[in-house]
Amino acid sequence: MDKNKKFYKKNETDTIIWVESEHVGEHLFTFDKKRIFNLFADYPWKLSTKEKAIFDKENPEWAEYFKDRK
Repeated sequence: MDKNKKFYKKNETDTIIWVESEHVGEHLFTFDKKRIFNLFADYPWKLSTKEKAIFDKENPEWAEYFKDRK
């Protein structure tokens, strides 16, 4: 875990952990505080099927936004 990173959950029951970014418009998230994904660059291609299902369930607005990405 990177001690310089600040992690937070939008909801206490979420699996997705968001990472504070120094860059405006950059949305970073992780499942384990080790492997960090960039929402715009990595979703859905770098997520496993299970990770994508969890992400989509917890973030339906983003799933809808990226619905054309296969």
